[in-house]
Amino acid sequence: MSKVVFTIQYEILSNKKEEYLSLVKELKRLMSAEGLESYSIYQVKGKENAFEEIYIFKDMQSYENFDDIQSERIDALTNQLSDLIKENTAKYTTLVEIGE
Repeated sequence: MSKVVFTIQYEILSNKKEEYLSLVKELKRLMSAEGLESYSIYQVKGKENAFEEIYIFKDMQSYENFDDIQSERIDALTNQLSDLIKENTAKYTTLVEIGE
């Protein structure tokens, strides 16, 4: 079974950084799902308002089921987060580990 890494890189509105940091702190605390091995958020070095979320799933099935098992609170936080992202800055990448 190959692991799956899903990333979202984006920039937030410059006047919303404090709100963003508060929101993602709660999101990190709540984020869990069967098959989700890791969830992390990083600030892009050298860019004040650029961030990347990294999800690591144990396999493709866990990745595919992820959206179906999120809680209402996580959905609400994700929607709030979307409102803080600058338009046309979100980039999504899905990586599938090469088998041995």
